[in-house]
Amino acid sequence: MREVAVVGAGMTRFGKWLDRGLKDLGREAVEGALAQAAVDKHQIEAAVVGNATAGLITGQEMVRAQVILREMGFGEIPMVNTENACASSSTAFHLAWLYVASGLYDVVLALGVEKLYHEDKKRSFRAIGTAVDVEKYQDLVKAAAARGRENGGGAAEAAGRAGESRSAFMDFYASRARSHMKRYGTTAVQYAKVAVKSHGNAALNPYAQYRERYSVEDVLNAPMVVEPLTRLMCSPIGDGAAALVLCSAEKARQLTTKPVWVAASALGSGKDPVPGEPGVTTRVARRAYETAGIGPQDLDVVELHDASAPAELFEYEDLGLCAPGESGRLIDDGATSLTGRIPVNPSGGLLSKGHPIGATGCAQLVEVFWQLRGECGDRQVKGGEARVGLTQNAGGMVRDEAAAITIHVLKR
Repeated sequence: MREVAVVGAGMTRFGKWLDRGLKDLGREAVEGALAQAAVDKHQIEAAVVGNATAGLITGQEMVRAQVILREMGFGEIPMVNTENACASSSTAFHLAWLYVASGLYDVVLALGVEKLYHEDKKRSFRAIGTAVDVEKYQDLVKAAAARGRENGGGAAEAAGRAGESRSAFMDFYASRARSHMKRYGTTAVQYAKVAVKSHGNAALNPYAQYRERYSVEDVLNAPMVVEPLTRLMCSPIGDGAAALVLCSAEKARQLTTKPVWVAASALGSGKDPVPGEPGVTTRVARRAYETAGIGPQDLDVVELHDASAPAELFEYEDLGLCAPGESGRLIDDGATSLTGRIPVNPSGGLLSKGHPIGATGCAQLVEVFWQLRGECGDRQVKGGEARVGLTQNAGGMVRDEAAAITIHVLKR
């Protein structure tokens, strides 16, 4: 396999863009990536485009890549559409990497783009809720409603609102959050500290959907979504796009003096684990660490899948940043802050930068690419000296594991 470099990246600000479509969002991200890479569109030999919900939100199915890129003047080249829930565009990046690493192409575009926001929020929540085994999900909803009736009051009504007034995935995260609290003594305050950190980082990121700062008290006093998750502990609905240009080592040296190398690109799926076996994130991360020749102690910056605040703590443990049960201490100690020993989600993460699900994976990679090049301004980590970064992106859920996981390691 050949060495593969990233030489350019671009993205839109994430937000609720009712007046912008897939073509417009995609164009901004792609033009930004091409400009930074100093590459003309005619030099792109293939393109892979990740999107998850366009069919359900906009009605555009099947040929999304071709529709978006043809509008920009791309033609003839192979265009591939990837749909892998929230890991759609990190999967696109994985395939783009494989095309270049295999020697099939020298310059490939990876794009993630999503129109998730809709005036009818139920439509957005229902679209997100399809990233499961829908037959099994209905059983889960019925069981939750039954438990709610047993608890009396408004609990039954709240249980029935999963997928209607909130993403059903928040119920899954909340359940794991309560289990973590019970097993390890993790607190709601520690979950709130994750949100405070993320919002503080996003305030420094011009591409972030939300740039307000909050205190722990603000987070804890925000409206409750599902115990213990308040609204400020949950990622928002939004739209956006992110793109990267990947190329061979020979081509990279012609284009830039600051290439960022793809040290590992790992894609995996959940399974039915045996008791005591590590989860899918840990399994795929171990494979990526081995390929890159590093361990978690070597990471200078991480962008991970914090669709909820508790999820960030879970991933600290799953990625080996700390031992099981010690993630609360990591956030208490400030180890994952911008100035900490292992900054996590300097972009603001999904919580604050936003989570237009088909664009999220590429957006994580854009952030790490810019961090390793020292191009992140006020949110720059390690004084611009970061050398190794990792992204972790999860998509969907089947039974008790994520349906898809990507782990990428980038080096400069």
